[in-house]
Amino acid sequence: MSIFGKILSKLGFGEGKKDAAPVKTVAQAPQYTVPTTPLGPPSPGRPKVVTISEVDVVAKLTELAKANPQKLNWKLSIVDLLKLLDIDSSFAARKELAIELGCPAEKMRDSAQMNMWLHKAVLRKLAENGGNIPADLLD
Repeated sequence: MSIFGKILSKLGFGEGKKDAAPVKTVAQAPQYTVPTTPLGPPSPGRPKVVTISEVDVVAKLTELAKANPQKLNWKLSIVDLLKLLDIDSSFAARKELAIELGCPAEKMRDSAQMNMWLHKAVLRKLAENGGNIPADLLD
């Protein structure tokens, strides 16, 4: 399982879905447009609208942080976010996750820049997969 797949699993994405499709990384994910207004009954030529169930990521991470003896700042730190989810937060694991999510090469040369990019990328990908991430955490 990919590292991002582990993150999704730990946060409860796909719970209750027996035949959930594997989550696609940036390199393999197709782009979709999901209409925000009702379209009426399906008709030939119009794509089927799929409802994405929302996962309350903030509530889950906040609960985990309260129960954790360490003071982990998951809202700012990718290391703390991974630790909170009990996922390997080593530099090698973070680098693997950065590659998985398509981190630009110039950011990979500086661990601080990679970490900042990676934190935002993980939150964006969680939102893309149905997680409710507040806009202030995505900026």
